[in-house]
Amino acid sequence: MTSLKTKIDVDIELLKKYDQPGPRYTSYPTAPYFHEGVGAADFLEHIRRDDREKGDEGLSFYFHIPFCDTLCYFCGCNMMVTRNREKIAHYLGYLIKEMELMRPHINPARKIKQLHWGGGTPTHLKPDEIRRLGFAIRDLFGFADDAELSVEIDPRELTKEHMQALRDVGFNRCSMGVQDFNPEIQKAVNRIQPESITRQTVDWARELGFHSVNIDLMYGLPFQTVESFDETLDKVLDIDPDRLAVFNYAHLPQIFKHQRLIKAEWLPRPEQKLEILKLTIEKLTESRYVYIGMDHFAKPDDELTIAMNQGTLYRNFQGYSTHAGLNVLAFGITSISMLSDMYVQNVKKLNDYYERIDRGELPVFRGVILNKDDILRREVITELMCNFRLKKEKIEEKYGIDFDAYFAEALRKLQPFQDDGLIFLQPDELKVTTAGRLLIRNIAMQFDAYLERKTDKKPQFSRTV
Repeated sequence: MTSLKTKIDVDIELLKKYDQPGPRYTSYPTAPYFHEGVGAADFLEHIRRDDREKGDEGLSFYFHIPFCDTLCYFCGCNMMVTRNREKIAHYLGYLIKEMELMRPHINPARKIKQLHWGGGTPTHLKPDEIRRLGFAIRDLFGFADDAELSVEIDPRELTKEHMQALRDVGFNRCSMGVQDFNPEIQKAVNRIQPESITRQTVDWARELGFHSVNIDLMYGLPFQTVESFDETLDKVLDIDPDRLAVFNYAHLPQIFKHQRLIKAEWLPRPEQKLEILKLTIEKLTESRYVYIGMDHFAKPDDELTIAMNQGTLYRNFQGYSTHAGLNVLAFGITSISMLSDMYVQNVKKLNDYYERIDRGELPVFRGVILNKDDILRREVITELMCNFRLKKEKIEEKYGIDFDAYFAEALRKLQPFQDDGLIFLQPDELKVTTAGRLLIRNIAMQFDAYLERKTDKKPQFSRTV
């Protein structure tokens, strides 16, 4: 077994030194650099090209279900609160129409190897609506025998029938938000979720045969303290999920107006926030969870941990994945598709989405076509983000470059990271240390050519710590 399974000790002074805004690298180039010069015709052209070149390679599908029952004040997702069942049913009908528009352009030999429903709250759908969408996907596309099907669920409005419906259509993984079990904190962010219903949901998932259960937590929320979050961690460890994601709350009220309902003076001070992060990483890794990177933890025998140890971990808009390099086809408003050399995003408003589909068009409104430098840098950043090491020879042979010459400026900027023990800069490889894995976004940023560009409006990113 590797040393990655031992406790990680966190140096707060290093975290403070490198705490700055930066991309999460679910794509490269990142979403702020998408533009409206890329549309549906470009998307179809690149789909056909990938289909010719990839043969029967599998696909990853994403469905965006934007609806929620209530508004969580911390939320930074593309969502809308509604209890109008006709509105939800109408949207599901158009998701199916969007699939029908896509279907003729996909090689039937390419099966779905990965499926994810996100939101919003997919389980805001009724059980019959879950079955309606799930079986429609199966009617239109084939699935690989070992397909990974994951869904985001909300314990607060869930019944066992919802969970049964998810299993009926094939879901074998689920992820649920908790954020924090403290009642005062739950009230401040408008997410009242008793511990008992979270435990009930996990019990249902295991009883019904879900292979993996993930729980999401969040640090930096109003009134959080090291002591209060320690209590939440104890309860979560007792629940014993297979995976954990512990996200940094990004307070951006200028972008998300509902976050103005969270007063800045309620938030923990930066020093407190780092103490909470230190506690979280040390406690979870001491409890035998492996730190995967970028907020994620998994048990030693989890597929994510195995993929990381074998160097096959990957990252896309759904987070970390064990299926490297699959084309991602995304359905629904705001969703983002990924091809070999392209990202495209669907329109953001329901009416625009419906109008384009009614015209027989895929509802794409912006994207980016990657050039050779983008593709090269995307691979470098992905290798670092996922596998924490980079073999120079592999990159040189694949892209026909002299690594040290091509990335001379990045290597120069990485020297302080080596001085701080975050990375080893060796003649044949770059290797991220255990301490460096906590700051992997900062390391990856040194290879990001877009961050150096002069623009009238700088993108706003969450902080790296």
